[in-house]
Amino acid sequence: MSVDYAPAEGTTGLFGGNSNWRGPVWFPVNSLLIDALRAYGRFSGTDLLVAHPVGSGTRRPLSEVADDLADRLVAVFREDADGRRPVHGPYEKFHTDPAWHNALPFHEYFHGDTGAGLGASHQTGWTGLVADLLLRREP
Repeated sequence: MSVDYAPAEGTTGLFGGNSNWRGPVWFPVNSLLIDALRAYGRFSGTDLLVAHPVGSGTRRPLSEVADDLADRLVAVFREDADGRRPVHGPYEKFHTDPAWHNALPFHEYFHGDTGAGLGASHQTGWTGLVADLLLRREP
């Protein structure tokens, strides 16, 4: 037996198949984590620095870590240098057709390596937390 990293869909039946695995990029949990980091960051200020990103040798206050994590979540919906949005994943029509390009589905969860939207895309209001992440960024 082993436990491995699954950036998207579950690879084993360990948790009942894909029914319970929602990928590493799931907005409700990530949003709660960011809120906690911001709260601890307000308390500790610059007295507490943590390595971020891990292994970079850079140490940052928790509020900066929270903002960076929020920026990474928001980036799922932003165009990259090639004009492609990670949320659209492998679906070329969304990348190339102007009528579809700005239609941003709020998927249930997202691929941890590519940012592609996964799971339900039509009933997941919790991904609307992306607006909260934009509004609550520390000044």
